[in-house]
Amino acid sequence: MRLLVVTAVPVEADAVLRGVPGAEEDAAPVEVPLPGGRTLRRRWPVDVLAAGVGPAAAAAATATALAVGGDGYALAVSSGIAGGFAPRAAMGAAVVADGIVAADLGAEAPEAPGGFADVAALGFGRIRHETAHVALITGALRAAGLPVSAGPVLTVSTTTGTAARAAELTGRHPEAVAEAMEGFGVAEAAAPFGIPVQELRTVSNAVGPRDRSSWVIGDALAALERVYAALPYPALLHPKA
Repeated sequence: MRLLVVTAVPVEADAVLRGVPGAEEDAAPVEVPLPGGRTLRRRWPVDVLAAGVGPAAAAAATATALAVGGDGYALAVSSGIAGGFAPRAAMGAAVVADGIVAADLGAEAPEAPGGFADVAALGFGRIRHETAHVALITGALRAAGLPVSAGPVLTVSTTTGTAARAAELTGRHPEAVAEAMEGFGVAEAAAPFGIPVQELRTVSNAVGPRDRSSWVIGDALAALERVYAALPYPALLHPKA
């Protein structure tokens, strides 16, 4: 059994692979071409796929990878860097999703609270996927000395750049710890295969006014590497029945 880890961009995938225990002694990861021009990189027990940015790209790439090798996956993980909701998730901290939520999938609706109705309220589908191994992963990361927060991770198609948008999101999702752009796509693709999901990210910026000078992308990528060095792989690959 293996983990399928889906990132948006190659630099995130590289950080994941560097963190896999034993990576420093291993040869280069095995590369497996997938339909559509993407490449799956394998370093046991992790397969990493840089899927592209956004929920649609993540869903398409994840579904392709699972169709090719889904029988061998114990868990699908959306991973990378993210914006964190202060004070629940500090800069450079890890976040573990206790739910993956499509935060802007719906319709503007003046009659609805906050002027927005999500697709579940409209009767067209779901906006949340439950996640696996929350306590197990959170405990392992804390035991490794990593700052970590657990809570809903929001999937958005447009990242937040204003205080007003941040307030709108936290008004609808007060327990959210982070926002990113791919988690719900990964979860939607994994669901038909019956594969559990998780979203593991590290915080590179605060959700709110867009201020690139305050971002800590390098620190967040280094933290992502430490996350994958600290995961309890045996328990994730062979969960108790």
